[in-house]
This record gives sequence, structure tokens and C-alpha cells, in this order.
Amino acid sequence: MNPTKNNEQKKAATAAYKERKTEAGIFAITCLVNGQCWVGSAPDLAKIQNRIWFALRHGSHRHGSLQAAWAAHGPDAFRFEALEALEEEELGFVRERLLKEKRGAWCGRLGAEVL
Repeated sequence: MNPTKNNEQKKAATAAYKERKTEAGIFAITCLVNGQCWVGSAPDLAKIQNRIWFALRHGSHRHGSLQAAWAAHGPDAFRFEALEALEEEELGFVRERLLKEKRGAWCGRLGAEVL
């Protein structure tokens, strides 16, 4: 294997990862057994489910009712759903305000708890 080519491939992959566009938005987690629902927001919808599932599997999620439901019903009883993606905003504080407003609206619509 050519070490120079391998380094170039790693650099190209790293650059592509850094340049990818992230999609902020609102998501819901629903317990299919009891209908309980939690709504959250994330700066990167593509990554949030893995992060939450990891914390739940290890018993370390900060939201007590979600962790308790996960422990009671197991991972197969839960569905993750992206509800709404935000249009790309240049200013972070505008994005954070929009996420908070939209998360609250979705919680009201779905009768969900805020994550």
C-alpha cells in the first residue's frame, strides 16, 4: 500500500466530512407500547438518534422518563422520527431561537414532553 496515497485519501475524507452541510431540526421519539412521546431539537438531525440511543443503551440519558420507558420496554419499542428541518441560517442565535419555538409547538401538537 502506498502511504502517500493513503494519507491523501484520509485528508480528502476529512475535508469532505468538514464541508458537509448539517441539517438542524426537530425530532420525536415515540414509545410504541404506551404512546408516550418526547420532542427534541438538534443542530444535526443526521446524528442525534445515534447519540440518544447510545445514552439510553448505557442507562445514562439525562431525561428520566425516556430512560425509564426504555428500560421497561426495550429498544424495539421506540421509533425515531425527524419532524421538521430548518432552512440553513447563518446566525447561530437565530437558529437556536427557531429550534426552541418549533420544539415547543411540536410538543403542544403531539402532547409530548420536551427533551
